[in-house]
Amino acid sequence: MRGLGPSAVQPAVVRTGFVNLLGTQEDVEVVGEAEDGAQAVRIAAETRPDLALLDIRMPHKNGIEAAREISASSGGATKVLMLTTFGLDEYVYDALAAGAAGFLLKDATFPELLHAVRVVAAGNALLAPEITNRLIAEFVHARASRLPVHPPADLTARETEVLTLIARGLSNAEIADRLTITDHTVKTHINRLFAKLELRDRAQAVIAAYEMGLVRAGARHR
Repeated sequence: MRGLGPSAVQPAVVRTGFVNLLGTQEDVEVVGEAEDGAQAVRIAAETRPDLALLDIRMPHKNGIEAAREISASSGGATKVLMLTTFGLDEYVYDALAAGAAGFLLKDATFPELLHAVRVVAAGNALLAPEITNRLIAEFVHARASRLPVHPPADLTARETEVLTLIARGLSNAEIADRLTITDHTVKTHINRLFAKLELRDRAQAVIAAYEMGLVRAGARHR
């Protein structure tokens, strides 16, 4: 796995510590370290890492803008993991909507950081740590109270079921088992609902499901 960052984590000694610790892992190669958001975008464009670890609050270009640009320029190939100071940082939802695949508190332990990096790189960031699902639920619940409720477009009943199960944290295999269908059929439903709702990844699918009211904040995930 090739990664960028952490970017703009303050103070600099903390950022350097993260880089050094990540560098001790055989399956992780740190290809760049940035002091601010603008530099992170430039380095990501040059190195095309598998994952970028960004601070949600950065000078010159904040984490939301950087995440959006990195995700867009890489066509979604570079996954973005955001670091935030507080569990209820007001910008977390916007960061996820901008293309970030997940987020982690800055006071997380190194094993937690390493786990999150690997989970995000595998494309399952929002659906792995339970705390991530709880925080997303809180943000979307607050956001949804200010937004009109959108019906599930022209989704079929089965596609709506699949979207709901994605938001509850189930993997493709678990969805197949729950609905008694094949993995291939699950992938077909996911591809179709992603196309209908113009979703880029599972992160946006989770957000869409909450905003549609298919899943309630604080509800059980299984």
